[in-house]
Amino acid sequence: MLFGLIDKNKSLLKKYSKIANKINELEESVKSLSDTELSGKTLEFKNRLKQGESLDDILPEAFAVVREASRRTVGMRHFDVQLMGGIALHEGKITEMKTGEGKTLVATLPIYLNALTGKNVHLATHNDYLAKRDANWMGPVYEYLGLSVGYIQANMDKEDRKKAYQADITYGTANEFGFDYLRDNLVYENTDKVQRGHYFTIVDEADSILIDEARTPLIISGPSDTPSELYRRFASLAKRFIVEKDYTIDEKQKTLALTEEGISKAEKLLSVDNLYDPSNIKYLFHLLNALKAINFFKRDKDYIVRDGEVVIVDEFTGRLLPGRRYSEGLHQAIEAKEGVKIKEESVTFATITFQNYFRMYEKLSGMTGTAKTEEDEFKAIYNTEVVVIPTNEPVIREDKNDLIFKTQKEKYQSIIDEIEKRNQKGQPVLVGTTSIENSEIISELLKKRGIKHEVLNAKYHEREAEIIAHAGEKNAVTIATNMAGRGTDIKLGEGVKELGGLFVLGTERHESRRIDNQLIGRSGRQGDPGESRFIISFEDDVLRLFGGDRMKNMMTALKIEEGQPIEHKMLSKVIRDAQKKIEGIHFSIRKRLYEFDSVMDKQRSVIYNHRDWILEQGNYDDHIKEIFTDVVERIVESSWDEVEEKYNKSSISEKLKQYLIISDIKGNTREEIEDEIFDLLWKRYQYKKEEFGEDFNKVAKFVMLRIIDEKWRHHLDSIEALKEAVGLRSYGQKDPVMEFKKESYILFDQMVDSIYDEIVNYLMRIAKVVPEKEEREAKRIYASLNFVHNNVSAVDESNDNGRSKSKNVTKPSNKIKKRYKVKR
Repeated sequence: MLFGLIDKNKSLLKKYSKIANKINELEESVKSLSDTELSGKTLEFKNRLKQGESLDDILPEAFAVVREASRRTVGMRHFDVQLMGGIALHEGKITEMKTGEGKTLVATLPIYLNALTGKNVHLATHNDYLAKRDANWMGPVYEYLGLSVGYIQANMDKEDRKKAYQADITYGTANEFGFDYLRDNLVYENTDKVQRGHYFTIVDEADSILIDEARTPLIISGPSDTPSELYRRFASLAKRFIVEKDYTIDEKQKTLALTEEGISKAEKLLSVDNLYDPSNIKYLFHLLNALKAINFFKRDKDYIVRDGEVVIVDEFTGRLLPGRRYSEGLHQAIEAKEGVKIKEESVTFATITFQNYFRMYEKLSGMTGTAKTEEDEFKAIYNTEVVVIPTNEPVIREDKNDLIFKTQKEKYQSIIDEIEKRNQKGQPVLVGTTSIENSEIISELLKKRGIKHEVLNAKYHEREAEIIAHAGEKNAVTIATNMAGRGTDIKLGEGVKELGGLFVLGTERHESRRIDNQLIGRSGRQGDPGESRFIISFEDDVLRLFGGDRMKNMMTALKIEEGQPIEHKMLSKVIRDAQKKIEGIHFSIRKRLYEFDSVMDKQRSVIYNHRDWILEQGNYDDHIKEIFTDVVERIVESSWDEVEEKYNKSSISEKLKQYLIISDIKGNTREEIEDEIFDLLWKRYQYKKEEFGEDFNKVAKFVMLRIIDEKWRHHLDSIEALKEAVGLRSYGQKDPVMEFKKESYILFDQMVDSIYDEIVNYLMRIAKVVPEKEEREAKRIYASLNFVHNNVSAVDESNDNGRSKSKNVTKPSNKIKKRYKVKR
């Protein structure tokens, strides 16, 4: 199997090499063009596309033009391997290119080519700094060739965002692209939308964004009404619960459960008879969150406290994520634990995973230094292949075997000794850590030795670019969390090559092998010398939690003396196996999230398509007829008396009162009764249209959009509760995903029924004074939306709210909702 994969990669590289040769053959003729002639090529290419040529047809010439434009504007000429990388990206592949191979420059080739279509082209990167830097850095190339470029930043207003998206090429973070999509589907006017479709995107650091961050859905939320004092109360109660006695924890899965003793203690402290009674579920929810905050979320590792606020630290990059909050009340539980001001909880208005957001693009590609190990996941989730592009110069970095110590104390001693030894000869050292806490431990130890150094972690990220710029100079010692200047090259100072290049020292194996490889890849770029080594201990989390009995038995059998490191192939295999176990757990979480969200994606698409249709229409009469027909059918269907074998007319008349229609039903057959009710509704509808005059369609639009948004929000709450419920069904030998799929569609149908019911109710009752209020309220809600990152939580406070509205209404078998067809 592996042989087949290698052959496939070789075959693609052979194909790309031939195309690169064609581009090289055009180089001299393109070089001879004047500035005007070269920039004029863009219009020529666009005309050729209109006349029927494909992007593949013009690729060699277009790439040659970009290479020459790049040479003239930014002084950089693409290497052949960069041309090959550009071809792979154009084909929608995930391109693995090692650190320092110039991925930023590579991207200009497929971006220019695909922007010639006039459709939008996006480059999604990891943070605002890189988005702005790369847009400004490569902007002169595009602008020289007559294309416009824009970039998105977190704090941009709507008009600046729209302008950036109107450009031919838009750089931005994956988060901002996803949030803008969600916001666009909450607007009340088409002119408020900022994006213009999803044609082609390149995802920079694709492994981090498409794999690691795929566990974390994007959520747009608004304020809830849970009092802050409740969180403080449970933070205090949680301190009285003893682990293993009152509750058990699973560090690997990051879950916990109350014991019988713990349940009894909680019931006594809360003065309730049954903690698991539905009326007490919110107490259980808050208690479990408070216990999670204590056991699974560590200060200076998962978050920091800055200026009286809890700020999340990205577990994969080590960067701060200001403005993002754990949802489901977890962030408030952490705030209560830390004793800082508790901000109000949020309710979800819209959500999507990176997996389903990026699958919307007609063509998705990505680039990263590490991707091949995740090829199966890229293929399964995104239907993209991974291509490994060779380096421009051979990699001569020396990667040494891990040194493993029995305790962390011995490990830290060895780390400081190694740094001191390298520092004394002038060799620069990059020290990689997995947390802020560990980086500060090493910093303190270095201070005691009098070794000058810099610390690059989420607390000092403002100086990131400056620190990285000097990290390759003589005598430099840089301690970095996983961020390690990802996306920025560490250039070697004068005389450093002769000292062996940059020495990368890993202080703990990360849960993901790719993160370790990213750290190692900071050294030995573009054929430079370099060296790497990990110094770790049996007490490190990865080995302690996942090394298991094999590690303990090995420690006993080897009879390790204090301060004595171990270096053995078998131990390296144990470490790799431990990392694979964790990667397997994370993949399972991502896969389950993807399977759930894929079901939701179909429902989300139907809702958003309906919203778009409403925004684009000027007259809603035909759609209102559809809605009336559906509501009438359900009223009549639910009024059939099985005993009398006839329709209960008094029941029908009673149901019509909710729509302010007072009438005795005269018809006898189903068809007669349905026609009679429809006419009553339609007459009142026509009366309302006359009352409002030309403003009516605007009113109807706001009413429908507002109701759809409100019902969708409640549906999302019900879905979260359903996810928790179906998770337990595996104990009954049932597939949670199939159970979720089946029940979520039932909930969706009920939601659609309630949308139609509510629209009829509003249209029958609406009065002339309402439009301005409706519009103001809609705009107030939209303006108040804030961004939150979701966190998978064990219990949901909502309690099946979405079901009761239409629970007693029998769904007629002949009903077809034209705008709500969802494929099962």
